[in-house]
Amino acid sequence: MNVERLPKEARGRIALELKAYLSDEFDLEIGRFEAEALLDVMLRLAGPYLYNAGLRDAQALLMRHVDDVNDGIDQLDLRPEA
Repeated sequence: MNVERLPKEARGRIALELKAYLSDEFDLEIGRFEAEALLDVMLRLAGPYLYNAGLRDAQALLMRHVDDVNDGIDQLDLRPEA
């Protein structure tokens, strides 16, 4: 994931949450710079997996809508009279 795509406000908020998590769970104090560097690494490592999962979710949703449209079209088919 391109870390520049993450809005500055979101980066800052996530970095603060990472700092708090590390402090609460591991009694590890880091600065904002270190928290942002950790976020960059996490995004680089996990970002592609999360992005691909989002694509698959979007694809599945789109396919359900396509199936609904196809069902609607099938219901509009004219049948020849017997």
